[in-house]
Amino acid sequence: MHEGHGFSTRAIHAGQEPDPLTGAVVPPIYATSTYKQDGVGGLRGGYEYSRSGNPTRTALETCLASIEGGSRGFAFASGLAAEDTILRALLAPGDHVVIPDDAYGGTFRLFDKVAKRWGVDYTAAPLTDTDAVAAAMNARTKMVWIETPTNPLLNIADIEQLSDLAHRAGALVVVDNTFASPYLQQPLALGADLVVHSTTKYIGGHSDVVGGAIVVQDDTIADAIAFHHNSMGGVAGPFDAFLTLRGIKTLGVRMDRHCDNAEVLAEFLAGHAKVAEVRYPGLSTHPGHDVAGKQMKRYGGMISFRHKDGEQAAVDLCARTEVFTLGESLGGVESLIEHPGRMTHASAAGSALEVPADLVRLSVGIEDADDLLADLRQALG
Repeated sequence: MHEGHGFSTRAIHAGQEPDPLTGAVVPPIYATSTYKQDGVGGLRGGYEYSRSGNPTRTALETCLASIEGGSRGFAFASGLAAEDTILRALLAPGDHVVIPDDAYGGTFRLFDKVAKRWGVDYTAAPLTDTDAVAAAMNARTKMVWIETPTNPLLNIADIEQLSDLAHRAGALVVVDNTFASPYLQQPLALGADLVVHSTTKYIGGHSDVVGGAIVVQDDTIADAIAFHHNSMGGVAGPFDAFLTLRGIKTLGVRMDRHCDNAEVLAEFLAGHAKVAEVRYPGLSTHPGHDVAGKQMKRYGGMISFRHKDGEQAAVDLCARTEVFTLGESLGGVESLIEHPGRMTHASAAGSALEVPADLVRLSVGIEDADDLLADLRQALG
């Protein structure tokens, strides 16, 4: 009943009709593992066992599908559980995937250390270069894996253009939409076949729950994901689903504030003597600025920058902030700072996906912008 409504209306209401028994406006936490059946094979409401389905998780999955513009959503115990399910549901030994040459370290590890041993090969390519992606594809390529913006270099891939390229070659397109969130970017509308999220990040938004999601439009793909979702069992528990659904309700207003703050900080960093380069798609100097402006509502809350004085200066900077908390993850209401080379992307060290040693990544929260500016100013010295 909410398909024609705006984003935040759907975020608050899709899959979340008041409880018919009590009128509760928030979906209850169904902390149950099994369900009474009305006779053999007579499932009450379609539920039999909570790995296969749980009403709290159903509410979340319905909402996820709505806000991403898909037909079906699936909630997982983590973003990597969602990614692994995509690989096992849709690929087979001998298949090949093109991945970003600056992919998230956990995604790279999944391909390089897990899927590769299972017989799925990959080639890393700069997704900002369509010709390079085409050159990386071969007769065995069954999937193109897109991150945009990428983690942590904030590169921008043209989803529509890469989807056209992949589909002409008979390959599926997966977009990791974690950095942008469904509020800022709608990959399915741009031609992607699957959208994947770490819902731990912006969707949950409060650094209090780990989760993942897949949203699809095509029924055949959805059926394959659903089978493996249940068969592999990396599903979201009811309390995690409840927390994630709570976070979704404020996603729109939070993202607006994340973007407001990030734009101010990016401009400050771009003019600072200690900063060699700022990676933020909202800056006109960013090479992906025009593409981001075409496919994103705004430019997001993530900033990366390189310290002019090198690796140790970048590490020391991370230790000096007071409002920014030194920590991994991102997308929460609080601002975080980290050194990707030694933290989130350590798994890519020594590989073609190794990140610059002088890089600092900021997850800009929703605190007062003046306090965030003052903190970076003192930390940079």
